Amino acid sequence: MSPTLLKIIFIAIAVFIIYKLIFGGKRGLTLFEMHFKDGRMTSHKGKIPDKFAKECRAIAKSNKLTCTVRAEKLGDVRLHVSANVSDAVTQRIRNVFPFEYYDKKQVDNSRKTS
Repeated sequence: MSPTLLKIIFIAIAVFIIYKLIFGGKRGLTLFEMHFKDGRMTSHKGKIPDKFAKECRAIAKSNKLTCTVRAEKLGDVRLHVSANVSDAVTQRIRNVFPFEYYDKKQVDNSRKTS
């Protein structure tokens, strides 16, 4: 192989690694995801708390929302709402989200002896 070809391959690999480091990470474990179109839930994934699902559907229906609501866990739980939703509606969705449901400490019963 010629030295020029080796340089091009090395630069391409370096650019790929830099791209992955900058844009690749920082997404946590997705707890659930809900998709709304014209105020109706079209699809969902994950385990959604019942009360939150009911309240979120009511908010989406009253505002005819077309958006995505997603909860991720990366250390703590973060709630993401699509950017096309107004700040007031986003705040209403955040107010009904049960953050305390996910903040509970998990007790490891496997190490306890009876």
